[in-house]
Order: sequence, then C-alpha cells, then structure tokens
Amino acid sequence: MNANSLAPTEFAKLPALAVTMGDPAGVGPEICLRMLAKSEMTSLCHPVVFGEKGVFEAAAKATGLRCDTKSVSLDQWKKTTDVDSPLIVDCQAIAMADFTPGEINRATGAAGYVYVNHAIDAALAQQVVGVTTAPLNKEAMHLAGIKFPGHTEIFAARTQSTRWCMMQYSEEITCTFVTVHCGYHEVPALLTTARILEVIELTAEALQRIRSKQPKIVVCGLNPHAGEHGLFGRHEEERIIQPAIELARKLGLNVDGPLPPDTAFVPARRRTTDAVVCMYHDQGHIPVKALAFDSAVNTTLGLPIIRTSVDHGTALDIAWQGLAKPDSLFSAARLAIKLSRSM
Repeated sequence: MNANSLAPTEFAKLPALAVTMGDPAGVGPEICLRMLAKSEMTSLCHPVVFGEKGVFEAAAKATGLRCDTKSVSLDQWKKTTDVDSPLIVDCQAIAMADFTPGEINRATGAAGYVYVNHAIDAALAQQVVGVTTAPLNKEAMHLAGIKFPGHTEIFAARTQSTRWCMMQYSEEITCTFVTVHCGYHEVPALLTTARILEVIELTAEALQRIRSKQPKIVVCGLNPHAGEHGLFGRHEEERIIQPAIELARKLGLNVDGPLPPDTAFVPARRRTTDAVVCMYHDQGHIPVKALAFDSAVNTTLGLPIIRTSVDHGTALDIAWQGLAKPDSLFSAARLAIKLSRSM
C-alpha cells in the first residue's frame, strides 16, 4: 500500500492530525480550507488546523471556498481530550488588519511561527498523531526576528532532536539530505562520514516503515562525475562519502555510490532505487520538484513526533486567488497518517 491509497476503514476511530495554516499571506489558508472541505481527507483523519478563524473566513470569501468547520479557542483546545470532528484552533496571533495577502510581512512571519509551536505542543502532548505543515515564508520569519531557516530546524530544536534529516518523499522519487539550508560554500565543511552514515540510516528506517521492505539506497557524490578520482574537488568522495557507504553496508544496508549526481536520477536508475541521499539542497530538490511537484511530501526524519509538510512555498504571487493546488498538502496528511500507523 502506498501513502496515497489509505483506506479510512483501517481505523475504527479516526486519528486527529495537527495541520498548520502556514504564513497567512500565502496559499496556506486556502489549501487548508480545501482540505477541510475534502471528504476523502476528513474520512481519513480529523484535521485540527492551527490558524485564525478570521483569516480563514476572509480567505474563504476571497476564493469562494467554504469555511464552516467548528472553531475553538486555544484555551478550549488545551482542555480537549477527545477529538471527534475537524477543528480550527483560533490562535489569535494576527488580524486581517495586520497584513495584506500576497505581501511579505513580519506579522505573518511571527504568526506562522506561533501556529507551528502550538501544533508541536499538541503532538508532544499526544493530542494528535502528528503534524502536517503548510508553508512558512523564511523572509517574513526573519523580519520577525525568528532565525530558524525553516520548519525542519524548528521541529528539531523544539523536540531536542540531535539525529535528524529532511526527506522529500513521493512514489516517483525520494531524496534525503545531508545538508539543507546553507550556502554552497559551506557544504564541503559540513560533510562528515558520521553525518552521511546517519542520513543513510535514517533513510533506511523511514522507508522500511513506509514500504515494509529493505530499501535500495543510492548516495550521490559531491562533485561533478563524483569527483573523477580527485580530478574535481578535494577527494570528498574518497575521504568522506565512500567510508560512510562502507559502514552502512557493514550494518546490512543496501547502499550504492557515490554516484555522479547527473546520472543518479535517470529513469532506469530510479526504477531500481527507493531513495537517493543527496549532499546538498538543490542536488535533490531540483529533480524532486521536476518529477513530483504536486505530490511530493517534505518530512523530517529522526524526530520523536511525526512531521510532514507540503513540498512548495507560500506562492505569494497566486495567494488568496483560489488557484493553489492542495495535492501536496493532501499527500502530506496521508503520509503522516500512514507513518502513525507503523509506530
């Protein structure tokens, strides 16, 4: 069974899943409204959406979508012990007068951060089985004085996790990342054999849960042509990456590499590969978004709670126009529920 074919009848009682609205000025409000109106999703779980009742109502009016989901205050939510229907948790972190849809604003950055933290609290308290996040805007967050580069780092810090990595998952292509939100000049110094082995292990653990089989993992080199035996780079493949692969094999994992990044994603290779371990952000994000933009899911591995996310940004250029596709959010929620069933 894949993450897009879950049967709601597998649970007698529907699980509650925290969903964050994301940056209020972006597409988060409208894709969350589409989720709350989608019977396929509400028959799979009870979405508990952390956001703003007033913002949802305004977004619904602007886009022609429904907004008839029951809302509760934060205080009411904190006293909730049994979720028996979809909910909007009205966090009251921002008002419509504080921002303009489609525009970067420190107030929306601060509000988005509030929703994430309340959702994490709910997961840590086991009120929900996991968290699915709509997109934040990194520039808005930084204007608000929030220095985390993204959701992944927020979740790792809040859960005090020291062993974690990002995974972009889809049935078409799956990638995990040794480094993510950093400048390219920083990448070589951040690569260590221990870190690469950690990502390989986390990747294998996650795919074993998702696909119920030992995965075949490919590891990319850092340099063009995987270094060409030292012709390019500083022998990172021989000094750092290859030793991690050898250690992973000694643990019984099915790992190949380091492969040249420009051939790691060709169709024939993808057909025999469950996941590709990438050394830096765009090495994996470009092929994932080229091949599975509407269906890929961003999830953080190694946390004590489940966290999945859409694989796109706030899309301010189309926000609040009813144009944003909710497919990635739906896929993210399905994967979160699937992961919760295998814990």
